[in-house]
Amino acid sequence: MLVGVDVGGTKTAVVAGRTSGNSLEVLERASFPTAPGSRHWREVLTDITAAARRLAAGRIEAVGVSCGGPLDSRAGIVQSPPNLPGWDDVPITRHLSDGLGCAAWLQNDANACALAEWRFGAGKGARNMVFLTFGTGMGAGLIIENRLYEGTNDLAGEVGHVRLAEEGPEGYGKTGSFEGFASGGGIARLAKVAVEKKLRAGERVGFCPSPADLPSITARQVGESAEAGDPLAIEILATSGHWLGRGVAMIIDIINPQKIVIGSIYARCRRFLQPAMDREIAREALPGGVRVCEIVPAELGESIGDYACLSVAVEGLSRAEAARKRG
Repeated sequence: MLVGVDVGGTKTAVVAGRTSGNSLEVLERASFPTAPGSRHWREVLTDITAAARRLAAGRIEAVGVSCGGPLDSRAGIVQSPPNLPGWDDVPITRHLSDGLGCAAWLQNDANACALAEWRFGAGKGARNMVFLTFGTGMGAGLIIENRLYEGTNDLAGEVGHVRLAEEGPEGYGKTGSFEGFASGGGIARLAKVAVEKKLRAGERVGFCPSPADLPSITARQVGESAEAGDPLAIEILATSGHWLGRGVAMIIDIINPQKIVIGSIYARCRRFLQPAMDREIAREALPGGVRVCEIVPAELGESIGDYACLSVAVEGLSRAEAARKRG
């Protein structure tokens, strides 16, 4: 039995699952509030251990942990993520390994999702694959030559920090960044600028009737309005798609992947994002790289968090077996 742990800023999920050939089955799931700042991380790890024992109801082969960075995946240490105040240099894999009597591995959430889509989702069979989160933020997980690439200190794939334009919405602490244009927060910021301009000109905006509603605009609201045919919402998503294409073109030229799998907002709003994205990729990327690269939406949907943390356990076991055969 495998156990996966998805540590989030508001809640933590613990899942039990098993592999069968090239498929993964999620068997049981439990979740509880993480409550960072009000609960010590040791209390959360105690709850995780208890839930893992209860769900597995027997021998646990391995544990995989998915958590937001920064972290040290090799040492298994969570290093003060912004959404987990008080989680300062937490040796999470050692605690879980000692408590459950099995090996435990840690990856940041983008890498964990990349493993999940590569092994069990839209990236299955690709030798070189890039997974783009395109959710609340923009991050990437890189599969290079059939192996997850973390970089020297787990900072590979931080594409959201790359500046695409000198001016533009802020994301990842940088104006005009990839995350500023292509993320949930970025789309909301693009929408606020566009809506404010319309309202000042005396034009009506269906999904934001007055200036008082500007602070509450969300990417979900923009997506739903686009689906309902709102022309401004469609235009905002096309703008995001344009800059998504600029970022993807850069990735194609640098990584030369077979597949780029894009999650969350892209999977839900693909028909509004893809045309502008494709135009910019054709304009910016090397044709040879474009020709061999398939860009697809993520397949695992709302289950990706469960698959991601379990995939960290699968990857850990695979690497351990490869090391055993070498040595």
